Amino acid sequence: MKDIWTAVKNRIEKRIPKNSYSLWIRPIQFLQKKGNTIYLGCPNKFSCKWVSENYLPLIRDCFFEVTKERHEIKLKVIPRQKEERARSIYTPDQLFINDAFKIKGPRRIKLNQNFVFERFIVGPCNEFAYHASTEIAKSEEWKYGALFLLGETGLGKTHLSQAVGHWILNKDPETRVIYVTAEDFMNELIYSIRRKQVDSFKERYRKACDVLLLEEVHFLSGKEKTQIELAHTIDSLINDGKKIIFTSSLPPNRIPRLSKELTSRFSSGLITPIDFPDYETRFKIVFQKSKEKKIDLTEEIIDFLASKIKKDIRQIESIINYLKARSEMMKQKIDLDLVKEATVHFVPEEEKIISLSEIMEIVCRHYRIDPDNLRSRSRKKIYTNARNIYVYLARKYTDKSITEIGRSINRAHSTVTYGLEKVKRGIKQNSEVKKQVLFLDRKISELKK
Repeated sequence: MKDIWTAVKNRIEKRIPKNSYSLWIRPIQFLQKKGNTIYLGCPNKFSCKWVSENYLPLIRDCFFEVTKERHEIKLKVIPRQKEERARSIYTPDQLFINDAFKIKGPRRIKLNQNFVFERFIVGPCNEFAYHASTEIAKSEEWKYGALFLLGETGLGKTHLSQAVGHWILNKDPETRVIYVTAEDFMNELIYSIRRKQVDSFKERYRKACDVLLLEEVHFLSGKEKTQIELAHTIDSLINDGKKIIFTSSLPPNRIPRLSKELTSRFSSGLITPIDFPDYETRFKIVFQKSKEKKIDLTEEIIDFLASKIKKDIRQIESIINYLKARSEMMKQKIDLDLVKEATVHFVPEEEKIISLSEIMEIVCRHYRIDPDNLRSRSRKKIYTNARNIYVYLARKYTDKSITEIGRSINRAHSTVTYGLEKVKRGIKQNSEVKKQVLFLDRKISELKK
C-alpha cells in the first residue's frame, strides 16, 4: 500500500506548485488501510488542518486514478514521542522566576509566556539548537557543559532559552531559575559593589541558583570586572552540576575584548548555531503566527511573506500585527495588495539577488579552475583557498544557510564554518587574502547593478 501512496504523491506533485507539494504533501505518511478507509499521517495539527481544507479532494481523486477504487481518506497527526510538556501551568504573575530573587535595585525580567517549545517552529536552520535545548531542559544529568545558543537577532535564541526555563519550572516550580541579560547581570554586580553586598550577589548566582539563563553575552565586551565575576560564577555552577544557557550574536572567539578565561569557558560547552530560516520554515512561521493572531491568510499571501522576509523573523510578527490592526480598525480585507503595502514599511527593498552558481562562476573564473574542482575532495591549496572564499562570498551575498552552501560544494556544515572563519581571519591578518576578496567583492557588485 505504501507503493500506491508513492504513486499517488507522484501524481499530486505534477498538479500543484512545487513549494506547495514540498510543504504539505511530501511529509505525509501512509499509516494504514482499514476496510475502505485509508489513514494518512501529517507531521502536526496545522499541517493536518491545511491539507484537509485544501488538498483532500485532490488526494481522493489521485487515489482513485491509481487504484480505480473510491476510498475514504482520513488524516491524522503522526504520533510522536513525548518531547514537550503541556504549556505553562502557572500564571504570568508568577513568572518572576522565584520570590527569592526579587531584590531591590536592578529590575527582574519575566519569562514570556509565549516562548515555549510548543510554539517554536523547527527547521533545518535551528533543528540542532532546538534538540539541544529540549535535551538540557529534560536531562537530569546534562553532560555537555553550558549551552551556547549562537545566532543573529530575531532567529529564536531568546525563545529557546526561555522555553527551557518554562519547561523546567513546569516540571518543578521550586527550581531556582534565573533569567537575566548580560547587561542586567553587570548592573546588578555594580549595584552590589556600591552597596557592599557582593557576598549577597555571589550567594544568589552561585549557591541559590539551579539554572542560569544569561542573554546577550556579547554585551560583556570590555567589561573586565564583570567577566571575572562571571567566570567564577560559571565555574561554581558547572562544578555543582547546575545548568547554564548563554545566548549571543557572536561566537566566543569573535566577541571583542573578551578575556581568554571567559572565551575558554564559553567555548568549552556546546555551541549550537542558529541559521537564517529556509523558505519552508518561514512559510510555517507565517502560517502559525497568522493562526495565533486569528487572521486568515491565503496560501498566496503566506508564500509572498515567506519569500519576502528572509532574515529577522520578528518582521513577520510585526507585519501580521499590522494586518490585523488594519483589518479590525479600518475593516479592510486582507488581500495581497494590502500585504505588499505593509511589507514596504517593514522590509527594506531588496537588491538584485545573486545566486550561488553566479558566485561560483566568478570565483572559478578568477582562480582559473573548474566548478567541479570546488566540489571535489581535492585538498590542493588553490582549490581549498578558492573553496573557502566562495563560502565567504556566498554567505555574504546570499541568504543561503551554511548547510545549503556546504551542499553546493559537497562539504559538511563544520567544514564550511571552518572555511568561513579562516577567510575572515585572513582578511584581517593577510593583505593578499584581503586584496583577493575586495577584487571579487567588486565583481559581484558589478553583477548586482
